[in-house]
Amino acid sequence: MLATNRDAELYHSAPIPIEKDWIDYNGHLNMAYYNVVFDRGGDEFLSELGFGPTYAAERKLTIYTAEVHICYVQELHLDDVVTVTNQLIDYDSKRLHTYLEIVHKDGWVAATCEVLSLHVDMSGPKVTPFPEDVLPKLEFYMKEHAQLPAPDRVGRAIGVKKK
Repeated sequence: MLATNRDAELYHSAPIPIEKDWIDYNGHLNMAYYNVVFDRGGDEFLSELGFGPTYAAERKLTIYTAEVHICYVQELHLDDVVTVTNQLIDYDSKRLHTYLEIVHKDGWVAATCEVLSLHVDMSGPKVTPFPEDVLPKLEFYMKEHAQLPAPDRVGRAIGVKKK
């Protein structure tokens, strides 16, 4: 679903409640389940782009994740409800670069996720170009999301800075 944010529109997932089995012995959402939340919210955006389960079943084409960078910003707990925002940062003939945020129902960001995804022919499997008929949706979101400021956490490297 599109929702107004800043001057352009980000894609927002449906609400996702934090489940009891996702809570670890520290009393907050276990790090692995942030990935589950990002995956659920990201899959909604991929379906919006035309790459959902029907696309995979009928065309034998799909999206694979090649690289992910997650930043854990604030703890989530049982009974919290979140949505996942999705921003298309860039794409080429075979790849998508997206940025996602887990946003608590009260409006604060719990985590961010930068993803590089590949368009894959499942018969190989091998990376393959996007079909022409899916490009208009990518172009629409690229134009829409290009109006948004670049997120601060896009392109960050991980490491220990030497003083």
